[in-house]
Amino acid sequence: MPSIEAIAERAAAADGASPLDEATTMALRDNQLRAVKRDGAFYLVRGTELTLVVDPPARRHGLGLSLLTDALEAHPQLDRAWSHGNHPGAQALATHVGWRRTRDLWVMRRPVGEDAEPLPPLEVPDDVKLHAFGERSGDSYEVLRVNHHAFADHPEQGSMDLVDMARRMAEPWFDPAGLIIAAPTTGRGTLGFHWTKKHSATLGEVYVVGVAPEAQGRGIGRLVTLAGLHHLADSGVTEVILYVEADNTAAVRTYSKLGFTHADVDTHVMYTRD
Repeated sequence: MPSIEAIAERAAAADGASPLDEATTMALRDNQLRAVKRDGAFYLVRGTELTLVVDPPARRHGLGLSLLTDALEAHPQLDRAWSHGNHPGAQALATHVGWRRTRDLWVMRRPVGEDAEPLPPLEVPDDVKLHAFGERSGDSYEVLRVNHHAFADHPEQGSMDLVDMARRMAEPWFDPAGLIIAAPTTGRGTLGFHWTKKHSATLGEVYVVGVAPEAQGRGIGRLVTLAGLHHLADSGVTEVILYVEADNTAAVRTYSKLGFTHADVDTHVMYTRD
């Protein structure tokens, strides 16, 4: 029988999006979740979140519903699940068990490089300086502080702590130069940051952008985002992606002005039960 990783890879190839997000992938690798595999399908339980994947050749035979029923009986605490790529099969399963669509997460994309529309020039105000992570003592705590306030209402990103940060920084893709921090030219503190990520030699990501509450309204978000885009473009990537809540109109507006677009197929949906 195929492994969980093999099933996930085939599902990603068939659906155009990986069924496992970053947090689930790391938890699976570190044996920090409950995994059940059966007949070409599997489900994963991480806290109250469910991930269920059926191998494409095994679909349309009731295996997904059977496995979902078993998962809900064995883990009554489950109350949410993502459909990465807004898969119609996931929608049908969610409707069948009475779960509601409660969040839409967009993937927005922008080509960069020689054949793409040029990025706006990076113009840093006189009262702001940019530096790479680690060039200043206390950067870890400052990034966490800004992240905590910027994502206080975000169910995933807002919970990042030193342990979680260290785990992310231990990933092969981490590059301190790709975590760009904006600080005042005089005094202390952090105004904002942009943590970039390279998935491959050609694909980059606006991984996290955070702005300190005291720096809101100063254009820091656009500044650090643009700095990160220039960093990724200079590193050779040809496309940059980002994830943004569909109802975050301010962020969507900012990214759209920087040349990012969204296609309906690039929508991830969360289903929850009351």
